[in-house]
Amino acid sequence: MKKKILIISGGFSKEREISLQTGRQVAKELKKNGYKIKICEPNYKLTNLVKSYKPNIIFNALHGQYGEDGYIQSILEHIGLPYTHSGVLASAKAMDKEVSKKIFIQNKILTPKYIKYSFDQKYSVLDKNIEKKLKYPVVIKPFNEGSSVNVYICNKLNLKNKLKKLKDYNEILIEEFIPGREIQAAILGKIQLGAIELKPKRKFYDYEAKYNSKAKTKHIIPVNLSKKKFNELMSISQKTHNLLGCKGVTRSDFKFYKNKFYLLEINTQPGMTKLSLVPEISAYKGISFINLLKLILKDAKTNK
Repeated sequence: MKKKILIISGGFSKEREISLQTGRQVAKELKKNGYKIKICEPNYKLTNLVKSYKPNIIFNALHGQYGEDGYIQSILEHIGLPYTHSGVLASAKAMDKEVSKKIFIQNKILTPKYIKYSFDQKYSVLDKNIEKKLKYPVVIKPFNEGSSVNVYICNKLNLKNKLKKLKDYNEILIEEFIPGREIQAAILGKIQLGAIELKPKRKFYDYEAKYNSKAKTKHIIPVNLSKKKFNELMSISQKTHNLLGCKGVTRSDFKFYKNKFYLLEINTQPGMTKLSLVPEISAYKGISFINLLKLILKDAKTNK
C-alpha cells in the first residue's frame, strides 16, 4: 500500500505563489505514482488535519519566511511525524543570510564581503562604509527572503532610491557585487546531484528570471568546467550542506569569477516547479522527478 502524504504549501511569505506551484507539481507527480495526497495550508487547521488524515510523511513545499526559516519546522517537530527537508536549526541558519555568511567565513568558504545596514543610520555613513569596505556596485537584499525577493544591484547613483524599496525591513545586508558566471549546485543527503549554469537575459538571476518563462534564462548542463573545478564546486556544496546540518535536498548558489567560486547562499527548500533547477539537475544525472521525490521522502525523519 502506497504511503499517505500531506503536502503543506502556500503560506504567508512573498513566495506564496511559488510554493503553491511546487505543491501542485509534487502532488501531481506523486498521485500519478499511486500515493495518496492531500494539500493544505500552514494555518490553524494543520494539527487537526494531521490527526484526521493520519499521513505517513509531511512534505514541506513552503518557501520563504515561516516555511524555510525553522518556524514551520518547529511545529512539525511538535506534531512528531516525519517531514521533508531540513530541520529547525539548519533551516534557521541557512535562511538568515548573515548567520550563514559567518559560518561560511569561519569555515574558509569564499563568499562576497558584506556590511549590515539599519535604516536608522545616516545615508552618508553608509556611503562611506561602502566606499571603504566594499566599493560600488553593491547588492542589497533582506536577511531572510528567498527567490531573490527584493534583491537589487545598485551603483552610487541609484542606491538611495533602491533602498526605499526595502524600507519595511529593519535591517538589510549590503554585499559586494561579484561579476562572473551564475552556477548552482544541488545536494541530496550524500548524493551530489550536479550543477547548472544560468545565463539570464536580465541583469542577474532575479525573481523574474527564475519563475517567468518569458524571461528566457538560458540553462546550461553540463556546466563548462574542468573536472577539477567541477569537483571543487560539488565539494564546497557538500561541505556547506553538512556544516549547516541540512537534510534532504539543498541548492547552493555561486558566482564563478577569476577561477574562484563565491558562495552566495544555500537554499534548504529549493523549488519543484516546471522551471525549477533541482529537478532539471537531477534529470541530467538520470534521476527522474518521481525518483527525486522518492529520495526526498525516504530522507524524511522526525528528529532533525
